[in-house]
Amino acid sequence: MPFSPTDHAQLQRAITLALSSIGLSDPNPRVGCVIHDASGQLAGEGFTQQAGGPHAEVMALRQAAAAGIELTGGTAWVSLEPCAHHGRTPPCADALVDAGLARVVVATTDPFVQVAGQGIARLREAGITVDLAEAGAITRAAHELNIGFFSRVLRGRPWMRMKIAASLDGRTALADGSSQWITGEAARADGQAWRRRAGAVLTGIGTVRDDNPRLDVRLAPTVHQPLRVVLDSDFATPPSARLLAAPGQALVVGARAHPCRMAALRDAGAEVLLLPGPQGQVDLPALIDKLARDGVNELHVEAGATLNAALLQTGLVDELLLYLAPKLLGPGRDLAALPALQQLSQARVMRFEDVYRVGDDLCLRLRCGGSDSFLV
Repeated sequence: MPFSPTDHAQLQRAITLALSSIGLSDPNPRVGCVIHDASGQLAGEGFTQQAGGPHAEVMALRQAAAAGIELTGGTAWVSLEPCAHHGRTPPCADALVDAGLARVVVATTDPFVQVAGQGIARLREAGITVDLAEAGAITRAAHELNIGFFSRVLRGRPWMRMKIAASLDGRTALADGSSQWITGEAARADGQAWRRRAGAVLTGIGTVRDDNPRLDVRLAPTVHQPLRVVLDSDFATPPSARLLAAPGQALVVGARAHPCRMAALRDAGAEVLLLPGPQGQVDLPALIDKLARDGVNELHVEAGATLNAALLQTGLVDELLLYLAPKLLGPGRDLAALPALQQLSQARVMRFEDVYRVGDDLCLRLRCGGSDSFLV
């Protein structure tokens, strides 16, 4: 049936609910669900819980059941196609069928091979009317919410977001490495909100040595702490490094075996991985493949100029999150130590996705050319 203003409003509400799954549901997608009874009154709503816990549809159904509301003939709005397979939980499509709903409205299909239209098909086979949102603002919002999940399923790699804080003249630190703090407190909190979205945070040994960061999420509420990954060719990360002791897990990835150093890192609680590449450095594509296999949807990079440049040159960076402070620092450390170009036509072209004020600073969110084409 044609989409009504109610359909748009309730799908938007489902997407808003799904935002509460950030920092909670990984590696599962973030999903929200709203259910009305046959008279059009709100019966229940919910969002996906931790992996192995109930999905959004089940949470909404439980809320309706707890209130004693009859759902026969009702309607559900979901931000992502209901699952149709037995994973850690039973199929949500079956739960909606069993509830006696007459209609289900879906913001976008699920690309996961065990769903991929099968959830919608199961609902229709049971006599439920299923309406799928047409391409537009709702579908874009639903895709953006789960851009990492879509990336991992459709491209076989996480969505890589590189975060940089810099001055107006593109300096991330003074020449001696001093960088605390170029941007203000509001920008740092905003950066942690983006970090909270990630399944893993990636940095390099240079940043560990210079800044000794924690790289955990502490300025935004979260249940799930991202994995902290250090690229460290010679396993020189000190066992006392703060990111090894922060809540959650740490992974140190090297290119050359150093048994004693590796053992010390393991004793400090880190996972250690030897992954040599053809140039004597860590094999970045192989690491990205591993993270995808481990269920990392969004990979958040907070590193220095050398690693930033290496990642940009691989073409693996999808998005740049650039915080600019209204300051001029003069000589200092660059955003990325990219090689010199011979002509302007060789410049890496990006697209502005969003620009917003954060306290006294400015956040620029940019996409690398074609990085999100898999969403079309």
